[in-house]
This record gives sequence, structure tokens and C-alpha cells, in this order.
Amino acid sequence: MPKLRVHNVSMSIDGYAAGPSQDLDNPLGVGGQKLHEWVFKTRTGLRMLGEQGGDEGIDDDFLAHADDGIGATIMGRNMFGPIRGPWAGDDWRGWWGDDPPYHHQVFVLTHHPHDPIPMQGGTTFNFVTDGIEAALSRAFAAADGLDVRLGGGASTVQQYLRAGLIDELNLAVVPIFLGSGERLFDHLDGGPTGYECVEMVSSPAVTHARFARKS
Repeated sequence: MPKLRVHNVSMSIDGYAAGPSQDLDNPLGVGGQKLHEWVFKTRTGLRMLGEQGGDEGIDDDFLAHADDGIGATIMGRNMFGPIRGPWAGDDWRGWWGDDPPYHHQVFVLTHHPHDPIPMQGGTTFNFVTDGIEAALSRAFAAADGLDVRLGGGASTVQQYLRAGLIDELNLAVVPIFLGSGERLFDHLDGGPTGYECVEMVSSPAVTHARFARKS
């Protein structure tokens, strides 16, 4: 049965998945880029930028295999861009350039309607205004038997955790303190329940903890 999976959500050891004050100059919030420095030291991370080189090993393995068996993606509006409220126009097309790294249908949660945005490489951004379950239903249909990947931000992951819809949750715990921003496990009445840790491994840069729904 297809699953909803969360992969490589970087989190500081004080629980923050993004810094404060997201804007065009700080897409991950102020200081949030520190959470993802490990990504762009890997071979897979650099290839996402069209560059060569990078490290192999544990971190690269987790990045490289995160897309295995994935046929569609869901993300929150904050992950898609810094625009809030009604869409100001059609200029904003995401952070990723003309050829985003998804190469399949992406469903963006929003309260404001927007026409689909087709991109190079097979990515199309679709905008869903009728809630997280509707987005998941559309994503499973688009994935055609494959799994669906849930991206950020933190509030989007929280919504799906509260609804009990996430099957696998892969965290990348980075040994830094952010001190403020968006905490991944806020607003969950003490934290997610019904999951067990099925894998935990560390590199010098990050600890990878993989949780699965208890059967």
C-alpha cells in the first residue's frame, strides 16, 4: 500500500526546523541555512545544484535514497515561497529555477487559488485549497501506486502528524542551537505518537533518525 513519507527534515538539537523571518534573502529563515549545510557537502546535494564532487557516505545515502519509490510531493505554501496572502501575480515560480528537482506532480497547500504552474523536467506545481486530505488524495492519484513525499515546512508536517497520516518520518538532527524560529514538534500535545524508531545512525555532521508508524 502506498505510503506518505517525510525525508531529511533538518532539525536543530533545540527542535527548530527553520529560523525566524523567512524572506527572499532568507528562504529558510534567519540562520536556517545552517541546518542544511550538511546537504551541500554531499555528492547528491551538489548534483541538485548542477555541480560535481561532494562527499559520499551516510549523509549522501540518506539524500540519494529519499526519492526512491516517490511519485508525487506535497508541500506547504511556506516551502514554495515567501509570498503571503492572495497571490500577487504569476511571477513567483518557486525557489528552484526553471527545472525544479521534483520531476513529478507537486501539490502546494494554500488558502488562495492559483493556476497550475508547469515547469521544465516534468514538475508541475498544483495549488490545493481544500485541505490536507484532499491534497493527499490528489497526490496518491498522481503517484499511481508509488509513495508520496511530504516536504516542509514545519507547520505542514505538524498538520499531517496531527491527522495521523504520516507513515514514515526521517529526521536529520544537526548539532547546532538556533534559539528561535519554527519548532518541528510544537502544537502536537506533547509530540507525535504511534511511531517507533527503526534506525538511528550518525555522521560527523548529522544524526539520522528514521521513525515508522507502529503496526
